[in-house]
Amino acid sequence: MTGCRDALTQVMNAPALSVLDLVPVRTGQTSAQAVAASLALAARADELGYRRYWFAEHHNMPAVASTSPPVLAAVAAARTRRIRVGSGGVMLPNHSPLVVAEQFAALEAVAPGRIDLGIGRAPGSDPVITQLLRMSGTTSDVDRFPDHIRDILALTSPEGATVRLAGRPDGEDRYSIHATPAATGTPELWLLGSSDYSAQLAAAFGLPYVFANHFSGEGLERALDLYRQNFQPSETLAAPRTFLTANAVVAATAQEAEERMLPQARMMARLRGGRPLTALETVEQAAAAEASDALAAPLLDALRRRWFVGEPADVRERLAQFAQTHGVDEIMLSPVAGAYDAEPMDAASGRLQTLELLAG
Repeated sequence: MTGCRDALTQVMNAPALSVLDLVPVRTGQTSAQAVAASLALAARADELGYRRYWFAEHHNMPAVASTSPPVLAAVAAARTRRIRVGSGGVMLPNHSPLVVAEQFAALEAVAPGRIDLGIGRAPGSDPVITQLLRMSGTTSDVDRFPDHIRDILALTSPEGATVRLAGRPDGEDRYSIHATPAATGTPELWLLGSSDYSAQLAAAFGLPYVFANHFSGEGLERALDLYRQNFQPSETLAAPRTFLTANAVVAATAQEAEERMLPQARMMARLRGGRPLTALETVEQAAAAEASDALAAPLLDALRRRWFVGEPADVRERLAQFAQTHGVDEIMLSPVAGAYDAEPMDAASGRLQTLELLAG
């Protein structure tokens, strides 16, 4: 009886799980194959009971095919029935607030009650790409981030937004704008970040907040404290609401999980070291390269502490402890398991295994 009670307690304490997808591209894989693999993964996550599935926004990166979260979310919404879909996130300095509001209003019309609009402040690429996306300078757009958040909140609301125009012949200086199509509901807006600034801004606006723990992890406790202590209730949210992201690699054995971890670990080492980026290595390619250059060696111990790598029972227990420590009831997993050479190009076998083993 004690064992049954312990198992039941673990299930009751387990956080809800969601998925963050960067649509990784491995060596020899086309972007079309990577996108197909991720969309199949989204459909399976829906079947397995995951809460939400978000697509990231990154540009000009050989190892990442997730450049347009609203497009990918639209296809995922059409191929799923229950799971919430959205962006993790739209990098607002790259886009017009009106365009973002209309894209997600359209998504809400297509999949009512299932759309999340996660918004970030970082450009998701270098200044050249950001300038090409907006055809304008980047600094002013980042500085206007709070104003753009206000714009999106207004544009997606039933009341819409109002601008003042000077010199109209009829003397009417108020011009109303609504994000169309006008859906019966509105997307759920989340503010994403990994800094004190984003936490304080989410608190000031009374918005839900997600700390991007999968990217860095530094400053996690301080950001959550700032958000919770400074939270101002809003019309849509009465109390702080937050969850965390985390990288995960789960396999039947700890050895396999370690092997599948290495390609992403080497990619992180390239990013942090300012090295040229490539498509994601396969497990075999990563092992051979690491034996020669030890690129990831200085990071591996730290990544093992922050990532969730191992067998299902161990990772489930660590996720539950992580959620309890930080007072959250949901964790969004970024499944970063690499692929073996022999695995099909149009499937995400290692990432699928991570989701299935954790759901099982």
